[in-house]
Amino acid sequence: LARIQTDSVVKMLRELYPDLHFEIAVAMSTTGDKILDTALSKIGEKSLFTKELESALERNEVDLVVHSLKDLPTSLPPGFTIGAVCKRENPLDAVVFHPKNCGKTLSLLPEKSVIGTSSLRRAAQLKKKFPHLEFRDIRGNLNTRLKKLDEKEDFSAIILAAAGLKRMGWENRIGQLLGSEDCLYAVGQGALAVEVRAKDQEILNMVSALHDADTVLCCIAERAFMKRLEGGCSVPVAVNTLLKDDQLYLTGAVYSLDGSDSLKETMQTGVSYPHRNEDGPNDDVQHVGITAKNVPGQAQEAAENLGVELASLLLSKGAKHILSVARQLNDAR
Repeated sequence: LARIQTDSVVKMLRELYPDLHFEIAVAMSTTGDKILDTALSKIGEKSLFTKELESALERNEVDLVVHSLKDLPTSLPPGFTIGAVCKRENPLDAVVFHPKNCGKTLSLLPEKSVIGTSSLRRAAQLKKKFPHLEFRDIRGNLNTRLKKLDEKEDFSAIILAAAGLKRMGWENRIGQLLGSEDCLYAVGQGALAVEVRAKDQEILNMVSALHDADTVLCCIAERAFMKRLEGGCSVPVAVNTLLKDDQLYLTGAVYSLDGSDSLKETMQTGVSYPHRNEDGPNDDVQHVGITAKNVPGQAQEAAENLGVELASLLLSKGAKHILSVARQLNDAR
């Protein structure tokens, strides 16, 4: 999947800059790829899928790195920035069923059916919604997880991001799409990010052509929400964003590990601002790690403020307690 995502970004860049030569470095394994016998939420490393790649960026071995945006922490190490956020693929979660359960939905699965997911966020929401099901960790890349599902009888279904399945050409495996009434998605899910050196103006200018303004604003709001909550993969935090008629709507939620305790709110803000060409340092202002030169700065500020305000509202209602208990319980598991 990482290779397919990188290829798709390079293809867009080649079309934009036919005179430039792009070379894809050998794909590298990251901490998150190597430790497959432990739940992501238990490894306790913030940059699970990014650290090794950022080291190559720092050493000038590569000029840009393609990530799933949801893998990138809300605070990047000094010297790095997200220079492009590409148009978002479907951000929803999808259910892939064992062949014997083809045609079913989660609600129709027999009592005590086991569902595989490595995400606390998915498990917390779905335990509450489908109490007759059991949820168990499943790790590995998409190929590995689908193989585990198909070749063994351990799982009745697994939950994956619809975007990854679509990029792999496996959309036909999606048995059920989980809408916002069933499962809010992860911060940044479905969007690809291009990470670059923050001071490399040439590369930054080049990749900024890939920014999708609507996706940028939605993801800034989501990342600001997560950052204010001090969330990560060790606690269940979920979002849903909608940009319609110059209004950005952000729904954010926090959950206990079993989903029995939760807080969910929605806020909105206007994001219709003219683009002002300002020369100088203002061009490179980062909003939760994103540098988007071609998106109006005031709109980015409004999106960031929306995320912060929504998180502050949840914190005022007791979100900190829910998340700290979830973190403690997860650490103790």
